[in-house]
Amino acid sequence: MEQAPILVQRISPTGGRRVVIRIRGVDTVLGVAFSDADLIEFLRRIEIPEPDELVLGDSEVIAWQGGRPHQYEEDDE
Repeated sequence: MEQAPILVQRISPTGGRRVVIRIRGVDTVLGVAFSDADLIEFLRRIEIPEPDELVLGDSEVIAWQGGRPHQYEEDDE
């Protein structure tokens, strides 16, 4: 099974998640998202069509590593 082209990596200890896109086998870091709005903006900047629908619609194009999708900070325990 091929990896999704957009990877939202694990939550960092300081919060936020690195966002990586794979195009033609090359990974490019788009930035660190601290919210769905940040993720949508990164995708909008690289001209992904309807980025809000991709993010908020839980598209299979986006793979979330560790933590829950749409979670950008560790839960307080």
